[in-house]
Amino acid sequence: MARSLVSLPKTMSHREDFEVVDYRISRRTLLTGTAAAGALSLTGLPARAEVNWKKYAGTKLEVILAKGPRGDNLQKNIKEFTELTGIQVEAEQIPEQQQRQKVVIEFTSGRPSFDVVHLSYHVQKRQFEKAGWLADMTPFMKDPSLTAPDLVESDFSAAGLQYAKNDKGQMLSLPWSVDYFILYYNKELFQKKGVAVPKTLDEMVAAAEKLTDPKEGTYGFVGRGLRNANMALWTNFFLNYGGEFLDDKRNILTDGPEAIAATKLYQTLLTKSAPPGVAGFNWMESMASFTQGRSAMWIDGVGWAPPLEDPAASRVVGKVGYTVVPAGPKGHYSSTYGDGIGIAAASKNKEAAYLLCQWVVSKQQGARLLQAGGGVPFRSSILNDPEIQKGVKMPPEWLQSVIESGKISKLGLPVVVPVAEFRDIVGAALTATLSGADPAAELKKANDQFRPILERSEKA
Repeated sequence: MARSLVSLPKTMSHREDFEVVDYRISRRTLLTGTAAAGALSLTGLPARAEVNWKKYAGTKLEVILAKGPRGDNLQKNIKEFTELTGIQVEAEQIPEQQQRQKVVIEFTSGRPSFDVVHLSYHVQKRQFEKAGWLADMTPFMKDPSLTAPDLVESDFSAAGLQYAKNDKGQMLSLPWSVDYFILYYNKELFQKKGVAVPKTLDEMVAAAEKLTDPKEGTYGFVGRGLRNANMALWTNFFLNYGGEFLDDKRNILTDGPEAIAATKLYQTLLTKSAPPGVAGFNWMESMASFTQGRSAMWIDGVGWAPPLEDPAASRVVGKVGYTVVPAGPKGHYSSTYGDGIGIAAASKNKEAAYLLCQWVVSKQQGARLLQAGGGVPFRSSILNDPEIQKGVKMPPEWLQSVIESGKISKLGLPVVVPVAEFRDIVGAALTATLSGADPAAELKKANDQFRPILERSEKA
């Protein structure tokens, strides 16, 4: 089945971003030297002689990707994988929401058209596990004829392994890219108003009020107000107020005092210090406001940095500050999300598909992604490599915010099957507060509505 390549919209275009000079591995480096030193690993280092990258030459793989920097990076460099292995790859990118729907429909049919799937852990982990849709990679990782010596579990972060493994300890995917939430701020607006960069949520609220000047068309804060999408922002506040999504018996806990306090802060920020119409904002609208210099602060994922530093798409190039999400009264966490790459259990080309998954999370590919600012690999060997760090094109503050966020990361959504319903229901409650609804009443209504959905799911 032929796949069409879908390009990124202009605001997310990276054009030259993935042309990494500092850590580029040439085709010749990858393909030569096998006679003397055995096959090369995916990082360009000598691998065990048993690894045979050409074992499945001639195989054709179908890949379904969520549109974004990760898929763009894969498609841009996929010829290298084909030259290394002889495996042909047809890959398509689909906008995130449509991709998630399509994947579920095809998996449910029992005959998915793809061998390899790009999955969003924070939305699909438990659903995929319970349905048995992904192949177990554990035996592949233990097979020296399939796995380069540098690909080991211990190189992935704890959050990555938590996402990738099921309750039985089986590796059902390879962790690809982690998305920490950070605080973006406009240095010029801060200096103009004489405001200090906030270290706490209370300081952030106060700063946002000082930075808001409707007559000048500038606002102190912008963020996701749109139902469902707004949960990714709100959970940063919820976690830092000491919130936990589930108790030991897996009962939902989003109507307690922590949730109410977090929602009041969310309500205050988006009604007193945000641009008009923010209740309909997703990340795209939030980014537009920030890149146009109309909003002083924005909390969102680390992967949105490249457009902010792109002169063709941004008016704030060189003016952006990057730092960790401010601390709350009962914690200091960065709401963390992530995606992975897995093999369809129904695929007839599992070993070849595994080689592709391994290449996707390789040091070479991870370096490109990190250096372009398009994502953060889960692998410590990439993040901590001084040579790779030298090639990062984003400002040093961005890389520092990434490293520091990793130290305070916490999963940003409950690991439950009906996570989409959770985001819809609680997200609707949050949006309602932007029209003046009472946070406590809205959260109680949402919790009561979601509880039976979760209970049915857990019993299934």
